[in-house]
Amino acid sequence: MHKEKIGLLLIAASAIAVSVGLLSRAPIPQDLAYHDFSDAVGMFNIPNILNVLSNLPFLVIGLLGLHKLINTHSLNIIHENKFAYIALFFGTTLVAFGSGYYHLWPNNQTLVWDRLPMTIAFMGLFSIVISEFISIKLGKALLVPLLGLGLFSVIYWHITETNGQGDLRYYAIVQFFPVLAIPIILLTHKSSFNIVSGYWWLLVAYIAAKLFEHYDAAIHGMLSMVSGHSIKHVAAAIGVAILLRSYGSRIEYS
Repeated sequence: MHKEKIGLLLIAASAIAVSVGLLSRAPIPQDLAYHDFSDAVGMFNIPNILNVLSNLPFLVIGLLGLHKLINTHSLNIIHENKFAYIALFFGTTLVAFGSGYYHLWPNNQTLVWDRLPMTIAFMGLFSIVISEFISIKLGKALLVPLLGLGLFSVIYWHITETNGQGDLRYYAIVQFFPVLAIPIILLTHKSSFNIVSGYWWLLVAYIAAKLFEHYDAAIHGMLSMVSGHSIKHVAAAIGVAILLRSYGSRIEYS
């Protein structure tokens, strides 16, 4: 069996396993303890200042990516699916505002504005990977449905949470299935470009960011000046920056 077919089977199996595993269990409400970050220090009338300002790298990288895509055309991309790259960097830009706003007043209502832009970036990235490794036509066709699914998952969670029966299951699928599918695609399909390391570094940065988030308080206790959650923001932004740089240095196969 060809490696590509094995990859597609693994992706399908992962999609089924994640969907069945999550949707077969009871609805998952937002844990309110999530909002209790270890670093609550304010300064200059800005609450939780480091958790807020550590989102600035997203703004810089997102705007730089959009500038290069729209004004300089210096990135080597699949131009037939250019809107997916715009979604990636537009979502990254919005994360700076959404996450910054959330960390000013951490609660379920502001968390919506943190998660909406993240899903735009996630789904744009997933469409890009499909375009570059599997099929340009398929990646382009899936962009709008993927974006719609991502936004639906956050809106659905928000509505159910407002009604007192919060359900994060669809959002969990949208966030974590691509994390399983993308490495499979990278390993089993050939890219349209000669450099793919940017995607691997982005995955490493994502995993590191999740670890920094999980060990927020422990890292804060060890470093004192900065918490794990603030470092999480910077780590994730660095991953996007590495990916952006790779877009400018790679060559498309003829």
